[in-house]
Amino acid sequence: MSNLKTSTVRAQPLVIVVLGPTASGKTSLSIELAEKLNLSVLNVDSRQLYRGMDIGTAKPTNEQQRRVKHFLIDLREPDQPMTMQEFQSTANLQIQDLLSKEGGCLLVGGSGLYLKALTQGLCPPSVGPQKQIREQLNSLGQNICHNLLKTADPLAAQRIHPADVFRTQRALEVLYVTGKPLSPQQRTNPPPWRVLELGLDPKDLPKRISERTIELYQNGLLRETEKLCNQFSPELPLLQTIGYGEALKVLNGQLELEDAIALTTKRTLQFAKRQRTWFKKQHHPYWLKSEEPLNEALSVIKAA
Repeated sequence: MSNLKTSTVRAQPLVIVVLGPTASGKTSLSIELAEKLNLSVLNVDSRQLYRGMDIGTAKPTNEQQRRVKHFLIDLREPDQPMTMQEFQSTANLQIQDLLSKEGGCLLVGGSGLYLKALTQGLCPPSVGPQKQIREQLNSLGQNICHNLLKTADPLAAQRIHPADVFRTQRALEVLYVTGKPLSPQQRTNPPPWRVLELGLDPKDLPKRISERTIELYQNGLLRETEKLCNQFSPELPLLQTIGYGEALKVLNGQLELEDAIALTTKRTLQFAKRQRTWFKKQHHPYWLKSEEPLNEALSVIKAA
């Protein structure tokens, strides 16, 4: 009976996940793994879903995307927010398609809630975007909105960072439409595939974050931010996120470049700390310890 059960479980297709805090080396490792295993890469970074946000999100370069096929990138314009439920539905269809065609699947990203939705079958409430509610919340401002969330749904407010406009508005939106807090409405329905999570958390992460922040500005973050401002609006919520928010202040004369780089580095370090906490509490990855993680990852996958 035990052997039959084991055989049945192992017969399920395998979804490999590469997760970890920002700047931990997920993109490089995923491309090497995809080439070795002949798999495509599925993005699970909530900001890389949007077109035109390439430099500030450290999106895989054109050359990297030529080496390996990437999916779930550039799905929407930045002024067309994508809910987690919409992402989950789109991603699940893509996963099923790749499992049937390639026999495996490689998810890569640092957006913990989105990863949990795919790997554990988190079922968010089926509430579509509410334009009028979002307009009212935008007029109130993020500080007031997050304080409202603290009162109405303390559990959600604890999980959502005070500067996270999208998730704050989404939690309030669900609350106003359903009359119930978001937290108790979230349930899980595990997907019909095996999941192997590989975690990256290098000891030199602060140095990596500092170096990558400098690269973002050197590679044209200010130009990209200015282009997004002109194409959409300086009030675009995504332009308040890490990197873009500081670049916008440089363009407006509110920050010197050197101060913007320092502030972006600080915000990124804080974000990485929250990511580490999430992954340790919400996921159970095999943490890769080698300084050359490719071979270690391949060994773990072979044994799965």
